[in-house]
Amino acid sequence: MAETATKKPATGRRKTAVARVRLIAGSGRHTVNNRVPVEYFKRETLVTAAFHALTVVNAVGKYDVSARVHGGGLTGQAGALRMALARALAREDESQRGLLGREGLLTRDARMKERKKYGQPGARKRFQFSKR
Repeated sequence: MAETATKKPATGRRKTAVARVRLIAGSGRHTVNNRVPVEYFKRETLVTAAFHALTVVNAVGKYDVSARVHGGGLTGQAGALRMALARALAREDESQRGLLGREGLLTRDARMKERKKYGQPGARKRFQFSKR
């Protein structure tokens, strides 16, 4: 069995997407929900964004990444995976935390969909006002 780099999974969130990542010292194989990342995310730009933390700390071929993502859409899941991976790398090597932080990878993107309010058709939209 391969030596596990992180004892417990690192979690990342964006919008309503949640990603849990396990880093395993290895050859650089990546899986997202037991699939190849390009096959899962469908767009190369999302894969690049999701695994950006590995390129920042020059650890592209050093770790096998096993990720479980759910909720939201593909872009939100890629953002959640990006944060989870950065957190896992920061936990693995504390000296990389500053580099990952400067790159903005450890900051949670707090933008969420605003809830619909009662008595209105949407979050901000109002029913048409009639004076008479």
